[in-house]
Formats: sequence, C-alpha cells, structure tokens
Amino acid sequence: MRIGIDIGSTTIKSVVLGEDGAILSSSYERHYSQIIQKTSDLLTRIREEHPDCETAEIAISGSAGMGMAEGCGIPFVQEVFATRIALTDRMPGVDAAIELGGEDAKILFLTNGLEVRMNGSCAGGTGAFIDQMATLLGCSPGEMNEQAAHAARLYTIASRCGVFAKSDIQPLLNQGAVHSDLSASIFAAVVNQTIAGLAQGRPIKGKVAYLGGPLTFLSELRKSFDHALELTGICPEDSLYYVALGAALSCDASCERNFTDMLQKLSSFSRQGNYHSIAPLFCSREDYQQFASRHSRHAVERADPAFYDGRAFIGVDAGSTTLKIAVIDEKGRLLADVYRSNQGNPVSVARGFLEEFFTKYPRITIAGSTATGYGEDLVKSAFSLDYGVVETVAHLKAAQHFLPDVEFIIDIGGQDIKCFKIKNGAIDSIFLNEACSSGCGSFLQTFANALGYTSEDFAHLGLFADRPVDLGSRCTVFMNSSVKQAQKDGATIENISAGLSISVVKNALYKVIRTASPEELGRRIVVQGGTFLNDAVLRAFEQELGIDVVRPAIAGLMGAYGAALYALERAKEKSSILSLEEFRNFSHTVRDINCGLCQNNCRLTVNTFSGGRKLISGNRCERPITHRIDDGSLNLYDYKLRLLQSYQPHSGPRGRIGIPLGLNFYELLPFWHTFFSSLGFSVVTSPLSNRGIYLRGQNTIPSDTVCFPAKLMHGHIQTLIDQGVKYIFYPCMSYNLDEGISDNHYNCPVVAYYPEVIGANMPELGRITFINDYVGIHNPRYFAKKAFEMLSRYIPNLARSEVERAAKDAYDELAVYHARISARGEEIIERARDEGRQIIVLAGRPYHVDPEINHGIDKLIAGFGAAIVSEDVVSERIKEPVKVHVLNQWTYHARLYAAARYIKDQPDMHLVQLVSFGCGIDAITTDEVRSLLEEEGRLYTQIKIDEITNLGAVKIRLRSLFAAVEQQRRKEGASL
Repeated sequence: MRIGIDIGSTTIKSVVLGEDGAILSSSYERHYSQIIQKTSDLLTRIREEHPDCETAEIAISGSAGMGMAEGCGIPFVQEVFATRIALTDRMPGVDAAIELGGEDAKILFLTNGLEVRMNGSCAGGTGAFIDQMATLLGCSPGEMNEQAAHAARLYTIASRCGVFAKSDIQPLLNQGAVHSDLSASIFAAVVNQTIAGLAQGRPIKGKVAYLGGPLTFLSELRKSFDHALELTGICPEDSLYYVALGAALSCDASCERNFTDMLQKLSSFSRQGNYHSIAPLFCSREDYQQFASRHSRHAVERADPAFYDGRAFIGVDAGSTTLKIAVIDEKGRLLADVYRSNQGNPVSVARGFLEEFFTKYPRITIAGSTATGYGEDLVKSAFSLDYGVVETVAHLKAAQHFLPDVEFIIDIGGQDIKCFKIKNGAIDSIFLNEACSSGCGSFLQTFANALGYTSEDFAHLGLFADRPVDLGSRCTVFMNSSVKQAQKDGATIENISAGLSISVVKNALYKVIRTASPEELGRRIVVQGGTFLNDAVLRAFEQELGIDVVRPAIAGLMGAYGAALYALERAKEKSSILSLEEFRNFSHTVRDINCGLCQNNCRLTVNTFSGGRKLISGNRCERPITHRIDDGSLNLYDYKLRLLQSYQPHSGPRGRIGIPLGLNFYELLPFWHTFFSSLGFSVVTSPLSNRGIYLRGQNTIPSDTVCFPAKLMHGHIQTLIDQGVKYIFYPCMSYNLDEGISDNHYNCPVVAYYPEVIGANMPELGRITFINDYVGIHNPRYFAKKAFEMLSRYIPNLARSEVERAAKDAYDELAVYHARISARGEEIIERARDEGRQIIVLAGRPYHVDPEINHGIDKLIAGFGAAIVSEDVVSERIKEPVKVHVLNQWTYHARLYAAARYIKDQPDMHLVQLVSFGCGIDAITTDEVRSLLEEEGRLYTQIKIDEITNLGAVKIRLRSLFAAVEQQRRKEGASL
C-alpha cells in the first residue's frame, strides 16, 4: 500500500494506492491550521480501513507539509515534482497544467522539459481569493458558481489580491450590481491574474489540464479559462488529488514506515516556540482597567426617543462593508443608532431601520437628513435625503464635537483608512489607502474567521497575550504565511491576535500615512472607525505613538454622527426624507443598460425607486444623467484626445505602416504620422485603448510589475498585427526633446526601451517587419541622417532627400501641434478666470490622456465645474530648471516640477497628479511636487492609477479637494 498526503495552505488531501496503482481511497478536508492533528486523524482512519497493513510506503507533499514531514521522519516530495509524476502517469502527452489551490497557483509547462510558474508574493486568483469574494457576496463558492452561469455582462475587477478586488466590488454592490454578473467577473479576474501574473508571456496552448480544488469544483471558472485561452481544457478525474497522487506514485521501499511509529512521532512532535515576539499590550488587569476607564470618558450623551417630542436629524453612513445610522436631537444627543453589515445591499438594511424608527416614534419630526460614505448617492436617492456630504467632512464634524482643537484624525473602517491633518479648523491633508487594506478591519476579520472566531472574541484574546508575535507591517498575503509559520513555531492564538492588532497600527502609520515620526501627526488626535473599537488596536496605536488619544465611545458611528451634525447645522422645518407610508410602499429595482451617448459606451447601472426616482451609476461623465452634451471646451484632455484622433491614414504607394497609440506616441504621433505619410506610407494607428485591447495582449506580458501603460502596448501591437499591416514602427528613444527646464532630457527607462521587451516577447512579430531601432528626434541636425540609415535596412528604394523632406515636415507639424495645445490651454485658463472657475492642472504623462488609463478622471473633475489643463501648458511658462532635491533629468518629471513652481503663485490653480503603479521614480517626484506647492498653500492630491483604479477613493479625494477650495473661497469672500 502506498500513501500520498498533500498538506496545502488550507486543505489536506490523501490518496491510498493498491499494489496495481489503483486508488483504494482518497480524502479532502480543510485543516484549519491544525496540521499535526489532522494528519494523525487521517493516518488513524487509513489504518482502521486497512487493518491487515501494519506498514505502508508513505510520502508527504504540499506547501505546509515539509516541517512536519522532516520532524517526524516521513519522506517529503516537492509538490511540483509530485504533480509532474502524476500527470506523466495519468495524462501522457499533456502540454501544460494549471493548478489553483488555497493560496497557491501554479502553471506547469511540460513540453520540451519542465518549466514552472508559481505565485510568489500574491494569493490573488487562488481558492482563498475566491472564498473572500464569495463571503463578500454573501454566498458560498458553489452558489457563486451557479450565479455566474446566468451572467449577462462582465465588470473589470482586479485579482492581484482580495484587497483590490473588494475595492472594485463593494462600490458595485452599493450601486446595485447584479450578483450573477459580479460572480462571473470574479472568475474572469482569476483567469486574468493567472495568465498575466503567472504565464508572463509564455503561451498556454495544446493539451491543458486543470487541477486543484477551485478548478475541480467551479465549472464556470473552467469555462472562463477556456474562453480566455481559446481552447477546451481537461479536468481529469481525481484532479483534486494530483499532488497527493504524485507523492504516492513516487514511493518506493525506502519510504516504508510503520503506522504505530508514525502516530507516536506525530503525537510527540514538539514545536519550539522560538518566534520573534514583542512587548505585551497590557502588563496586568489593573493596567487594562485604567486604560478602559480613561477612554470611557469620551461618551456621547443619549436621550430616550420614547420621551422626545421635537425635531431630529438623521445621518446615514453607507460604508464599504457596514451601514451606520445616527439619529440626534437638537442638542446633538443620540436618540437611536445602528451599526451592522450592509449585506451587499445598504438600501434594504437602511430602510428596515428607518421604517422601524418612524413606526415607533411618530411624534418625532425629521428636520434634516444627510448621507455619506461609499453608498452616499444610492442611499440619498433611495430615500430622498436632504444632503450628501463627502465622508472626510462628516468625520471632521464628528471629531470636532469631541475634541474641538483636534490636529489629526485617523479613521480605520472595514476596508478603508482615512487620515486627515487639521489646520485652522479645516482639513489640510488627506491620506487614503488606495492600494492596500492590510491595516483595516477586514484584515482582522479575515484572520478571525479563518481561525474560527468572531471578530470581537478574537480581538479580546489579544489583550493579555504574554508574547505577541512580531508580524511587522505587511500585506495580507505575506501575513497569512507569517501567521502560519508562527503557529508552527508554537505561537498561541492569543499572541497571534495581539500581533495582528499591532500590525494593523503599523500598516496604517507606515504604509498609509507614511509618517517618519509620531510628532508629525500632532498631539491632539482623535481615532475613530469600527476597527478602533478593538481595544488591542487602540492600545497598540497609543504605544506606537507614545501619547494618549481620544477614542469616542461611538468610534464606529462617527461618519453617521458627523452626517447628522451636518444636517443639524442646516436644519429645515421638515426634511424631504420619505414618510412612513412611503417607506412601507418602498420598492427598488436594478437594471443594466449601455449608454451609447459617446465613444466610452459606458455600461450603466440604473436603480429605480418607488415614486420614479432614479440613480444612474457606472458613468464616466454626466451626460446620461443631465442629457447635456459636454463639448469639452474647458477640458484640455478632451481636446488633446480629439486632436490626436484627427491624424487619420491616407493612401500611400509604399503600403501601410502601423504605429501603436500608447506611451510616448501620445505626444509624438503628429511627428511620426507626418514623417511616414511624407515618405509615402498609409499610417495606421491602433485604436484608443480599451479592456479588449489589454486582454488581446496580456498573454505576452512578461512582468506583472511593469506599469499599466506599458502593459497596454502588447495589446496595441497585437491589434496592429491583426489588422494586417506590413510594418510596425515602435522605436527605442533614450532622449526626449530638450525643453530647457531640466538638467537633462531623458525618457524614463520603460518609455525609452519597452520596444526591446515587445520584440523579445511577441512571437507573432515574425509575421511582419518590426522596426524598433534606436532613434532620437532631440537633435534635428542629425535626425534625417540617422533615420535614413535606419530605414534603409527595411524600406527598398529609399532616397536620402525623401527622408530629409519628411523630417522637415514632421518637425513643422510637431511645432504646430504644440502651438495648438498651448493656445487651447491659454483659452481655457482665460475663460475659467472670466467665469470665476477653479483651474485644476491634471498632471502626469502624455499617455495619461488615454481614457483607459485615466479611467475618465478628467470627466470626474469636469463634473465639479472646474477647468482642466495639463502640466505641459503651464510648465512652458517656466524658462529654467526648477531647484529640487533630486537629479532633474527626466523630461516628464521636469514638467511636473515646473508646473508646480508656476502653480504655487496662482491662487486659482491646484494640482491633481496622476501616478501609475509600477513607476518607481514617482515616489520621489511626488515628494518634490508636494513640497513646492504646500509652502504656498496650494492644494494638491495624488491619484494612483492602474488597470484597476478605485474610483470611490478617487471621488473622496476630489470631493475633499473641492470642499477645501470652497471653504478657502468663503474665507476670502468674508475678508473681501
């Protein structure tokens, strides 16, 4: 008898083989980190099933099995090797295998030798990711699979980890998106993560096997892979057990062990308890009592609504995972409140509470109502609330109620961290977690649930831990591994709980706020949000800062309480909120439609409420709501895009040449289009970027860490190949044009040399002539000579005089193009000042004009009534290099510095900087830009953009920026 045991990150699988290689029995169960106990139970069960066998040949495999196997003297087989043995034995001729486990994902390429691609630092696209998403949708993975079969559309959802995906899914849930569509979108995200993140440019083709739990149990996930790979994969019988099967097949006589000996070794296997620990949160019970007593003083006064007869005010905070409602009287006393999960439908939960309140207390008159949070628009429209307020303002109002001279506010919710520096009673700086929720409540909740505890019980366990585990500040994926390792080293649940609470604080301070020292935050600090109701997190925060802070007793209700205070300040005779009768007859339906009013062709979610009220979401502009056509006259991004689209192909005797519309071609297209048109080519550009173009090229992307604009170039090149062009021109360009505002004028390495990456990773380029030579247009004197030498190798019968004439035409056209941009920018600025509008310099790179890259952020800003110009329009007004603390040698960054230098003296101009993930230079650039602006009080915000961008967080930043602008203008108006 041969036994193979696969101990994975979340499950334990076993296979028992007879002498003929047939499977006698198999098992599959979750181990909940109780690896030794589950292994012992498994062996005991196998022994009972085969009482005549005192010994067996046995081997262990799997990501969590090595330490135990070594400690108990049981042979260990590396899981990739085990999988290959099983595939070779049971599926001869297979070319590739995709295996998804609990936290592991692998692609095994078996043709022409073995090559393995594994997830190293991210559990996105694995079983744990799917479990998290199912929990978010309030169903099991099996139910999610059934829902996905009925999907009508796909949303773009990130899958690098559950953090990004939650940020994408939660706003869709709050807007009423259909669960079947979300389920299918999650499976599509898993597929994209596997192909782009693991395959990294190597094609997955031929005979492909699907292995592992998610691919075995979820038929719709397999269909998503089939659709993306354009093949039909094979999910073999016993696909769950291939690692265990391979371990069993690898056994020989040297692997023979006695059952009794193995069980004894397992029972005596000891853990060393040598993990790295840190100081405990509380030294004694008395220490905790003093802490609790101090914080109990920050309570809000309450009044009994049964005995109140007067006006009341309602605040509704529809957060990412929870719904909070506060009802206050005219003195700010709390009459009623609720804090509960929104269950994916904040409208239903809010309606239940409000209808019950109105029924119980008919004598109370509602004189004001305000919505805030992610679901603000949805709740406000559903119940006809009076006001909507950005959550940063709501939280400030609540904090000032408890500490009027507050200097810093930190709010940690389920997935969000919001931090505000307060100056002169107003928000001065905002920090949001746009990319990571490892310092949030859902981070702790995930671990609590995985270990079988409620969040409250798990948090309480850590209060008196004697040796908290030092987990540092890491993302959830890394933390999973750290927690498992700590468990193996003997850490108790109490010490893990305390370590996680401390980690939450470190993540917030050093990853989101990025503070260098506690003194930067000030001494008057208010902490709020549901996560700070956890005493362990609060204690860790105070210990890390070395000061006492204020935690209101209603820390989890602060957004709702602040919204109610906002309504109180704007009291009416009677609120427009629905009446009790209207609540009882309330109805809510959701449907999806395509807008079709512009080239964005947005997929809209239309929420219809009783009384005919509607909320339309999913739109990148206001056109489907207002039905007004924005001519883009105050949006330079819109003008640039239309100007680039005017460069259309003309017939040419030399045939067609393709140019991919991405990266630096968003600035240099006029030059190259004119140059090749003059040489007699019909110049074809790839279409504007869209999700389809990205997916068209994602299987050739060799790196998951390169910036999204570079990833898009693969799709643009593939699209041109599909269009049948004879040539594709995409040159390497070390230098940009010298604008006289920097120490040098380099392109960044990705912009300069990505053609080399394209040439090395796209085999289909062999079908056409790909021109990716090194060239520069920064020196007009030598360009024609170098261009002739380059193109003569590809284009027959090319004359030097042709190239010289084409070069002159190209330089002339580029000058005309820049003059048009400059003139339109000047017109926008003058008109904005005539109309009293604020001017936002939306700064970034030329390719941030691409609608797929900027996600319509320019239109979001235009919706606030501001005028939009780009950084190059104002940077040209600075005629010399700006003094900064770094080597100023990159053309695009030099424009940012020059723009910031100009804006600092313009009271009606503020800067919004677009930053692409994967651009390592941007962290330095951001600090320099911020320092140039803040010394003169100009407002600034940075928005990180990637293939997926959390537009909810973007809107918070923008609304907070404009709220600050309005407050500033009101102060100036009073002084005038």
